[in-house]
Amino acid sequence: MPQLGVNIDHVATIRQARRTIEPDPVWAASLAELAGADGITIHLREDRRHIQDRDLRVLRDTVQVKLNLEMAVAEEIVGIAIDARPEQVTLVPEKREEVTTEGGLDVIGQRDRIVEVTQRLQAAGIEVSLFIDPEDDQIAASREVGASAVELHTGCYADATSADAQAAELVKLTAAGALVVEQGLTLHMGHGLTYRNVVPVAEIPHVSELNIGHSIIARAVLVGLDSAVREMKTLISR
Repeated sequence: MPQLGVNIDHVATIRQARRTIEPDPVWAASLAELAGADGITIHLREDRRHIQDRDLRVLRDTVQVKLNLEMAVAEEIVGIAIDARPEQVTLVPEKREEVTTEGGLDVIGQRDRIVEVTQRLQAAGIEVSLFIDPEDDQIAASREVGASAVELHTGCYADATSADAQAAELVKLTAAGALVVEQGLTLHMGHGLTYRNVVPVAEIPHVSELNIGHSIIARAVLVGLDSAVREMKTLISR
C-alpha cells in the first residue's frame, strides 16, 4: 500500500492571500498527521508565494512523520535545506510564472548541477528524490546522478480528457514505474491526483508514496482536513 504524503502548500496560499498569520500550515500538518498522513510535503519556492522560511523551521521541529521538502536547485534553497535537514528533498523544476509545477525535472540537461546538489544533500543525511516525467531516459539519468528515489509526474494522466487517453497515460506510468524499480530506485508518484482518479495509480505495482495536495486541501475547505485526509487514505489503501 502506498504511503500518503499530504502537501499543505495551499493552506499557506490562503494565509498569504491576506499576508496574515492564519491559517497556519503548522496546524494543518498536525491535523493531517492525526488523520493518518504518512508524510508532510511542502514546497519552499524561490518567490515564497506560499510556504515561508519560518514554516519550514517550525515544521522541522514539530512534524513527527516524514517531512518532504520540494525545492528547486537554486543555491539559496539548497543552503536552507541543508540547514533544516528534512528527511527527504524532492528536486523539482520551478518557473516564476507557473501556477503550479508544469512538468518534470530535466535531469539530463542539468546533470552536473543535480549531481552536485544531490551529493551535498545526501552528505547532510537527506534522502533525495527527483520529480520527473515518466520517460526512460530521465529515469536512467536519475539513477546515474545518484538519487535514491524518483517521483513520476502524473499530470498528463490527471489532465486526460477521455477514458482512452487516461488509460494510455496509466499504461505509460505503469511501464515507467517498472523501469524505476529495475533501476534500483524507490517509486513515488504525484501531481494532479484527486479522489476520482487516484485509485488506478495507487494500484500500480511498487508505488511506495503518493504526494497529494490541492485536492485534499480543496475538500478540506468543505468537510474539514481530518475527513479529507482519512478519505484519501481509505482510497489508496484499498
